[in-house]
Amino acid sequence: MDDATHLQDQLMKMRMEAEERDAQRRAQTLGLSYLPPQKISINSEALELMPESQAREGQCAIIAVKDKKIAVIAYDPKYSQTNKILADLKTGGYSPIVYVVSLSSLKYALDFYRFVRKEREAIAGKVRVGEGSQKEAANIADDLGSVSKVAQAVLKHNNTGQVSQILDVVLQGALKNKASDIHFEPTAAAVKVRFRIDGNLNDVFGDFSPGTYHSILSRIKLLSNLKMNVRDEPQDGRFTINLPNKNVEVRVAVAPSEFGEVVVMRLLDPDAINLSLADLGLREDDLKIIEEQLARPYGMALNTGPTGSGKTTTLYAFLRHKVNPEIKIITIEDPIEYHLEGIQQTQVDKEAGYTFASGLRSLMRQDPDVILVGEIRDKETSEIAVQAALTGHLVFSTVHANQASGALPRLLDLGVKSASLAPALNLLIAQRLVRRLCKDCKVREKSVPQDLWQKIEKYVNAIPERVDKKHYLENIQIFKAPGCEKCNQTGYKGRVGIYELLVINEKIQELIIKEVGQLAIEEEIKKSNFVSMQQDGVLKIISGLTTFEEVEEVTGKINW
Repeated sequence: MDDATHLQDQLMKMRMEAEERDAQRRAQTLGLSYLPPQKISINSEALELMPESQAREGQCAIIAVKDKKIAVIAYDPKYSQTNKILADLKTGGYSPIVYVVSLSSLKYALDFYRFVRKEREAIAGKVRVGEGSQKEAANIADDLGSVSKVAQAVLKHNNTGQVSQILDVVLQGALKNKASDIHFEPTAAAVKVRFRIDGNLNDVFGDFSPGTYHSILSRIKLLSNLKMNVRDEPQDGRFTINLPNKNVEVRVAVAPSEFGEVVVMRLLDPDAINLSLADLGLREDDLKIIEEQLARPYGMALNTGPTGSGKTTTLYAFLRHKVNPEIKIITIEDPIEYHLEGIQQTQVDKEAGYTFASGLRSLMRQDPDVILVGEIRDKETSEIAVQAALTGHLVFSTVHANQASGALPRLLDLGVKSASLAPALNLLIAQRLVRRLCKDCKVREKSVPQDLWQKIEKYVNAIPERVDKKHYLENIQIFKAPGCEKCNQTGYKGRVGIYELLVINEKIQELIIKEVGQLAIEEEIKKSNFVSMQQDGVLKIISGLTTFEEVEEVTGKINW
């Protein structure tokens, strides 16, 4: 080493020592602790709690976090921007412990953001469940009790919670139990986790500490590419669970609440919609009608029902049935929930001006044979969809109505002309989902009251002739299920659809064009071999698939 280099090193060392002495004096003056550079250890999750731009502007950084306690280093805690950041952190429920550092130490910490960016790029949007927690995964069965036990075991053996491992257990448990949603719900004392299974919410465990939950929430936000420091406004994101044989999309919704941010994670398991027409639970006569209607080259088939009634699953089964190299199928959805092979899928983007109406108008120029419109909810979309059905396209869509015939007044109210609507419509469907009796614990009712038996016979005999009533009456089976581990003591596992199909025949078309009113149309429907959802539900009850309680829950009291 030459003298000049040695001198430069000495001067650099002296400047750094002077800088640290200056930081010590400032800390002493302010009554705060001084943190020397050799003791600065930076946690990337903690650093992520504050955006880099805010940290640089405020000349401070968060370097450690435990529960709601955070370690903040600052060059000058009296600086106005630093003060504002500390106040915001306190408002957000954090307890900051402030350390005074030199400018060099602060720069060292801020430079760590480049590693956080790389980590976020590597992590955001995807997670593999089962890696690093194979032992726990093996202990998770398809019942909620095992999920709770494994989660408790992970918490017990990890004081800091090992965030990724805990979230891993929750995701695996949800997938194994075929949950559609995961809910994280903070309360005054703890955080509850619930799974929505077969349409109903089930408690899984309710004693995550706020500190553990905060770490889990940060992990979820990181995966979903959400803003880590935003806590007082809703955020939406998504990530993908990579499994050996499939990918599961997860839609994440975070919203503020009284006791902290609530999280709902929607699991879009492709297996849930990987159904053929035969898998939908349609009776043979209904299946025949569907196949006949799907074979038509143009026209409109509409599915009605509330959110969560299985409309998307049914329409996807229609699309899957139609997939053929010789035809072009295009969809416009809000959003795309499941990806289908052999189909071009597009998504509504309101900010870019791509709505159902504008998107549908654009799709018409793509020379499609079959079009799926996620929902018809306004005049423009309804008119374009009807026009498409009249000009050689097969159109599938959904509308909100309580019954199949309810789609008619709904579309007319939107402004569709009856003269256009009548010839465009092929088929109207209404459906609901009812829970299926658990096959592992269901038992046949030993004795059915005579009056109920008579009611059933009378009811079934009144159903239109297209149903094989003799088959149902000769094989009446009414079951109950006490509950077991396999069904989480509910007596039900899985769901089955109940349907009503309204084929628009020439007589109904004439009534629509004449605008005679809904009552006259309903009278004609009764004469048209129409089987209602409730009638389909009763046939599924006496086939041993579900119960009276389930059918009445979605169709009202049975009209014996």
